[in-house]
Amino acid sequence: MKHPDRPEISVVIPAHNEAASIGDIVKRSSIVLEACKLSHEIIVVDDGSEDDTGENARSVGAEVIRHPYPIGNGAAVKTGIRNTRGNILVMLDADGQHAPEDIPRLLERMNAYDMAVGSRDRHSATPLHRDFANAVYNKFASYVCKRKIDDLTSGFRAIKAVIAREFVSLLPNTFSYPTTLTLAVVRSGYSLTYVPITTARRIGKSKIRLFRDGARFLLILLKIATLFSPMRVFLPVSFFMFAAGLGYGLFRILTLDGRYGPTSAMLLTMSVVVFMVGLVSEQVAQLRYERTDHRSPPRQQHNTGKEQTHEP
Repeated sequence: MKHPDRPEISVVIPAHNEAASIGDIVKRSSIVLEACKLSHEIIVVDDGSEDDTGENARSVGAEVIRHPYPIGNGAAVKTGIRNTRGNILVMLDADGQHAPEDIPRLLERMNAYDMAVGSRDRHSATPLHRDFANAVYNKFASYVCKRKIDDLTSGFRAIKAVIAREFVSLLPNTFSYPTTLTLAVVRSGYSLTYVPITTARRIGKSKIRLFRDGARFLLILLKIATLFSPMRVFLPVSFFMFAAGLGYGLFRILTLDGRYGPTSAMLLTMSVVVFMVGLVSEQVAQLRYERTDHRSPPRQQHNTGKEQTHEP
């Protein structure tokens, strides 16, 4: 494995209790990048694992950064981003779902795009309920971004390092970091492309819980949507309240031969309030886009032979 002062590619692999698969993922990633003649580093962020994840990764040449306790998949990715030195970052899961052999397919798009994401095709080994949930998420994200989003939650992606560092503070500590990163990239005017991939069944048991993490994910999705494109959320709500208030008021007048009523007046008033809040939020979001880009400086020291302890 090559470790120059400034590698071309940095591979970030978040891992929690993935001792069974992490060694194979690291070795295959290194072989693929060596075959492409690309200087690289492979950083495994051990998110407080209780097994030999860190030891197994380090034994095959990866640099290991260990969290003292489990903080979250997104937190591990943030730690990895902050400690990379490459110009392009590649992120993939440690559970064996993503094939490292697909990394060159992402990298070949990076000459023209700012981020390339592996989009899971219909042959991927994913549960039916998760496919349905991802379809809903993709539709909502496409509406927010005003462009087609093929796979909102894919954790297999390549991105330019300066862009990843620009948004690192926005990423949540949970499994929802791909969502935040995708919306941030698109709504900030950076270019995004998708590369079809086929994922394998993960090794071991999934750490994602359908109802707990699904509800949390929807909340984060709404939060990120209002952060980057607030009027795409506030405007439909305002319109619905206005239409409901007007429709109910006309129904009372024309059908019940009564007065317009306080309920209709309240709905109409609240529709205006919601619209104005959305308008202010849009201005605040615009200030984010106009601020001076913040670029995190590269790491000054790099140690591949000693495990580090790092808390994000």
